[in-house]
Amino acid sequence: MKVLHLISGGDTGGAKTHVHSLLAGLTPRITVRMVCFTEGPFTQEARALGIDTLVLPGRNFFANLQKLTRMVQEEGYDILHSHGARGNMMAAFLAKRTGLPTVSTVHSDYRLDYLGRPLSRLTYGTINTIALRKLNYRIGVSDAMVDLLIDRHFDPERLFSIYNGLDFTPRTPAMDRAAFLRSVGMDAGEECVIAGIAARLNPVKDIATLIRGFARAHAQFPALRLLIAGDGEEIANLKALAASLGVADAVCFAGWLSDTDSFYNALDINTLTSISETFPYALTEGARAGLPTVSSQVGGVSYLIDHGANGFLFPPGDDKALAGHLLTLARDAKLRKTMGRKLYEKAKREFSIEATIQRQLEIYEAILRYEKHGRDQVVICGAYGRGNAGDDAILLAILRELRSINPDLSFQVFSRNPMDTRRTYRVNAFYTFHFWRAVRCFKKAKFFINGGGSLMQDVTSYRSLWFYLWTLAAAKRHGCPVIMYGCGIGPIHNPRNRQRTARVMNRYVDAITLRDPDSQKELAALGVTRPRIALSADTTVSLPPAPADVVDGILDSHGIPVGGKYIGFVLRPWPGFEEKAPAIAAAADYAYETYGYTPVFFPIEPRLDVPAAQRVTQRLHVPYHLFTEAYTAAQTIGILSRMQLVVSMRLHGLIFAGSQGVPLVGIVYDQKVSSFLSYVGQDLYEDLPALTPEGLKTLIDQAVSRGRDTGFLTQSVDRLRQMERVNREVLEEYAAPHP
Repeated sequence: MKVLHLISGGDTGGAKTHVHSLLAGLTPRITVRMVCFTEGPFTQEARALGIDTLVLPGRNFFANLQKLTRMVQEEGYDILHSHGARGNMMAAFLAKRTGLPTVSTVHSDYRLDYLGRPLSRLTYGTINTIALRKLNYRIGVSDAMVDLLIDRHFDPERLFSIYNGLDFTPRTPAMDRAAFLRSVGMDAGEECVIAGIAARLNPVKDIATLIRGFARAHAQFPALRLLIAGDGEEIANLKALAASLGVADAVCFAGWLSDTDSFYNALDINTLTSISETFPYALTEGARAGLPTVSSQVGGVSYLIDHGANGFLFPPGDDKALAGHLLTLARDAKLRKTMGRKLYEKAKREFSIEATIQRQLEIYEAILRYEKHGRDQVVICGAYGRGNAGDDAILLAILRELRSINPDLSFQVFSRNPMDTRRTYRVNAFYTFHFWRAVRCFKKAKFFINGGGSLMQDVTSYRSLWFYLWTLAAAKRHGCPVIMYGCGIGPIHNPRNRQRTARVMNRYVDAITLRDPDSQKELAALGVTRPRIALSADTTVSLPPAPADVVDGILDSHGIPVGGKYIGFVLRPWPGFEEKAPAIAAAADYAYETYGYTPVFFPIEPRLDVPAAQRVTQRLHVPYHLFTEAYTAAQTIGILSRMQLVVSMRLHGLIFAGSQGVPLVGIVYDQKVSSFLSYVGQDLYEDLPALTPEGLKTLIDQAVSRGRDTGFLTQSVDRLRQMERVNREVLEEYAAPHP
């Protein structure tokens, strides 16, 4: 593989470090050449690292374009990889002449690159904006940068994410803490706690918020000090701000430093206050030094910093929140050590330079596969984009399964919120009722998936049933094999709806996998016999929980002690629920008083579930916790896995907890709930109309007893996962990659 990198050659900061470390790591593995248009420190350092570097100086753009065209054609490159405005513009022109695929690494928000320089923004900024649209693929430095590009309507399936990796080989600072502080003129005794930042002093880094937050914290903890490493146009204003706040003697401006190892070794707390970032090296460098970090929640920062677990996050510009986090760390040396260790371990595991190099090679290989074979398209339809964590988890599970079978598939997804679906799942999506777009997609698709859940029922709406039946028929009529995947069937009460459903499924569906035996019985009663039918399990049982430190951070942010004893409640409004809220509240009180289980109320669809939970919590006489926001499927599974038992009306509350071996109690408002529980052998449930306080307390007693039987719970989980494999076996017949 031969890759030509194009970059101006005047880059500094994180972009320079990323390009140098990446190309130095790629050079032993593939053929890499870097072409720059300016000679200077950037190119000199690149050569010192062993990077093949060519400089084409001068302002004659088209002369350089001609030279590069000849070089590409004669030397046989496979990919053009550009960085920044000049590199992107050259790549766009060069691709038209050579036909090579192009990819650009987006190191920062291109709309903010020239903040405070209107002329440069008008020229280079405009050039870069246009050029980025002309290139084939883009790499965002962090998932957050990819999200930003999706929000700006770049094709999500032509975007990749990468992170600034760092060499975690142990490093010995040139100076100890005391010697370094003397060298920069900082007066700080051993009792002092030093917070610091390494950054360019420009508006994007928002050092003013850091100084204001520090001043607030210093007023309550006078031993706190602030060390600022960096230079830039804001330095005079920042020094004046520190003086006006009365902390000039406690703030040291060290200027630009090359010895960053000694700098980080001198700190107790690392900070970042930017209003925009991708994934700054300042975070991983601080992590390598084992420093707890307080950072604005921007860009890809939250992919490294788990709030409350290995650092703290605050809204950009919120100096009060920043001050609070600084005080928390300044006052607790043990917490600083614990958070710093956790951050080091995560950064070393997930954000090393070796991981970055491997990721870059995977991106190149994917691009070459896409260019050689193209990408088969799959259309997926379900109840997606409505804010229901269970339904969206189904989509996630389907995509994970398909991508594991064939990583080069392309997707078009029906969604009530297409932009959110694009951003969350990195797929193309269109509005659910955009019928003409659906037909266009069917004409191009390799196959169609009607994706999971209880779509085939007429209890909530006749129209939704008719719509989903239309998608089955339309897809098949336009040449798509049709799979109904991990489905629940019924109830369908109306006789005409039953006839219509049977007719459409027999005529247009190729394969059906079912998540429970009752659905199999319903298909038989409908007379559906022509498709291939297989009994499996809900697709979401294959989803893993979020990492433990992420779940710890979520619990901590809600004031929920990690390691406590909890009973989870997942409720939803339904006719008759209001009358039963007192019974549920009485059972929650009972669980706390009898077993010491603190009630935790968690929503699957917050818009509906939170008000239902509040109807119960207002009747409680014991402490409780109430979540009011939605979380990802992995986070939801992780949170429910920390419960000692879960009482749920929502099917996916039961599935998420059951897949982690948590004892379950079901409140049945729909037959799908009792069917699932019976299917997995956790048959503790009661119908909503028949629910009583004593009955629910008895079920809780039985679930607590069952929780002591680890063999039973393990068997239940194994049964679920074994049955779910049937889904994959069906998909493999349709989704297999090209030979």
